[in-house]
Amino acid sequence: MDFPINFISATQSHCTFEHYVPAPCLRKEFILNETPVSAQLVICGLGFYELYLNGEKITKGKLAPYISAPDDLIYYDTYQIASKLNKGKNAIGIILGNGMLNSFGGHIWDFDKAKWTGAPKVALRLPIEDSSGKTFCIESDESFKVSPSPIYFDELRCGEYFDARMEQPGWTKPEFDDSEWKNAIKAPVPKGEPCLCGAEPIVITKRMKPVSIQESENGYLYDFGVNCAGICRLYVNGNPGQKISLEHGERLENGKLDLKNIQFVPDGYVQKDIYICKGVKGETYEPSFTYHGFRYVLVKGITEEQAVPELLTYLVMNSDLKEAGGFECSDPIANTLQTMVRRSTLSNFYYFPTDCPHREKNGWTGDASLSAEHTLLNLKPENSYREWLKNIRAAQNEQGALPGIVPTAGWGYAWGNGPAWDNVLINLPYYTYIYRGDKTILSENATAIFRYLNYISTHLNSEGLVKLGLGEWCTPGREPDRPKVPLEFTDSVICMDMCEKSSFIFDILHMDLQQQFAQGLYCKLRRSIRERLIDFPTMTAAGNCQTAQAMAIFYNVFEPSEKQTAFTKLVNLISDFDGHMDTGILGARVIFHVLSDFGKSELAYRMITRPDYPSYGNWIERGATSLWEDFQPEGSKALSRNHHFFGDISSWFIQCIAGIHLNPHRTNINEVNIKPSFIQALDYAKAFHIAPAGKISVTWKRDVGYITLILELPKEMTGRIILPNGYVFEDDSLNTKSVKSGNFRIQKL
Repeated sequence: MDFPINFISATQSHCTFEHYVPAPCLRKEFILNETPVSAQLVICGLGFYELYLNGEKITKGKLAPYISAPDDLIYYDTYQIASKLNKGKNAIGIILGNGMLNSFGGHIWDFDKAKWTGAPKVALRLPIEDSSGKTFCIESDESFKVSPSPIYFDELRCGEYFDARMEQPGWTKPEFDDSEWKNAIKAPVPKGEPCLCGAEPIVITKRMKPVSIQESENGYLYDFGVNCAGICRLYVNGNPGQKISLEHGERLENGKLDLKNIQFVPDGYVQKDIYICKGVKGETYEPSFTYHGFRYVLVKGITEEQAVPELLTYLVMNSDLKEAGGFECSDPIANTLQTMVRRSTLSNFYYFPTDCPHREKNGWTGDASLSAEHTLLNLKPENSYREWLKNIRAAQNEQGALPGIVPTAGWGYAWGNGPAWDNVLINLPYYTYIYRGDKTILSENATAIFRYLNYISTHLNSEGLVKLGLGEWCTPGREPDRPKVPLEFTDSVICMDMCEKSSFIFDILHMDLQQQFAQGLYCKLRRSIRERLIDFPTMTAAGNCQTAQAMAIFYNVFEPSEKQTAFTKLVNLISDFDGHMDTGILGARVIFHVLSDFGKSELAYRMITRPDYPSYGNWIERGATSLWEDFQPEGSKALSRNHHFFGDISSWFIQCIAGIHLNPHRTNINEVNIKPSFIQALDYAKAFHIAPAGKISVTWKRDVGYITLILELPKEMTGRIILPNGYVFEDDSLNTKSVKSGNFRIQKL
């Protein structure tokens, strides 16, 4: 595509905390002699844009076009607009927000020091073809007219301030008088590679009204009942100049809004939107260039009469990811946890997975890697994954290293990364291929994967192990960077796993030399881990803790003949912790699957759902409506209450309770094994997943004296039904049979 590169802006001055610069409006009128045959508008608005045509807002979604580092990639959108153009006068209108181009609220991660920082700018091209085949082209240039918008402050993490008294009605329509407007100026062309955005747009997915309103802190506290992400729509009958502020947060302290856990910006700028009324009946406002993570909103500047439910509507937002799976059972605790996983996964998906919607809004690579499998089982993120992987590849430095956050302005290479985070480069393509069967995502990332393996191969220490970056994170009740398991164990095992998956990927792509390199590095790491980090008399992994033991089993550090003894050790470690989980994010990702692999799904289920600390069930007992960042004892507070990296329990629900194991041997996307666990605490469980061949649906329920298993499968599917030990099919007394749709009666021996 011929991308427009004539960037224009309204000013050379950019907004800061000390110096507000309004978001600019830009407009262009043009005349057509006839209704066009074709017209494709191509636009890049940096950081964000809203697009209007003849008074109609036609932007694809919120925060368009994307969130990227402009020195790496600059994103364009296309619009087919022939049917919206008129014979005669037409008008294009654009509002620009700061976005990542001027992310001064991200100073903790050095975004305020980004080389690309500047005033918002836009490039646009609109070729219009008439019935005779002649083409008339409009391009962004100094003939565009510019004026300040009512948005007098906007920052992605902080919020947006809007003065309705500055509105200019009709400015997006033809025949608006813009004689007092100035002309646009040329702006520097960003260094990044231009590309069309292939990620799903950010859309409003739900509208919620408050469940309660309480007077609090010189204002009114609106409680929406659940912790999500998005913005509020304000509807008010205000007085001229009345200033209304909305402060968004996720938790309370003594009944008051508590923002301390998300206060990474100067006082007074934490998730705050401001609206100044023009003084007419039924004023409405919703922010354009920010979003927030919140359950509560403290509204200041309103009267008691204005503090009504209709004042605020919660517009829940996330990338428009379609559903691909789900889980339900007879236990409301497990159902609530499934809902919390889905809610946190979506709250943290704004073009790509983020670590929290209220505080950082960063694309932390480790978080996304840990969540890849459960996200693919529940949703369809593959287009967005492919787009974000472009940015990950662009962020890979000359040595092959990756930053801990993408996009980045240079932060995250010296701290915040390491194998447990960097493996996003392998896990996203790998799991997408396993569950979707499309090699494209593998081939797109193969070179970057090989470059990373080369980088890691130069960082082995004298013992043949890896020890760099971050390790186990968010262990119960402890400092996040002080886990029981040694860093050299988690790093080395994860590097070993990356090599195994990379070898698999290279084999699929017939990249023989790369496959041999990956396999050789895998063997070298595994040998060093076994020599240095395993106590074979007791089959105990270094650290003598749940995380190390579960990882060593899951990632095949132990030989098959050694695993049963190693597993017994894991069960003892769990027993030593009174039957509770004692893992951070790396251990939690694998421990429940390991328990199920050895027939201990009952134990895994109790560990997940029990109501006492530490457990997922304890979060519910303490009022959680989304996944928290860590497990803290009573009286302590989780750092964040909307994270997704502990969400693999949903994958475990779908795979280990309902039993859907798609592509179990990694060789056939149309193969599925149904391997359920008939948890005693459950009367029924059901799950589904939409595979490339169609919908897989599994339900099991208890009847008097037997269990009924109901399967609905695409006819192309092959595989096996594998019952737990102690169960057989009533008709033939076997515990396995070929998979097919139907109802099956199962007896317990």
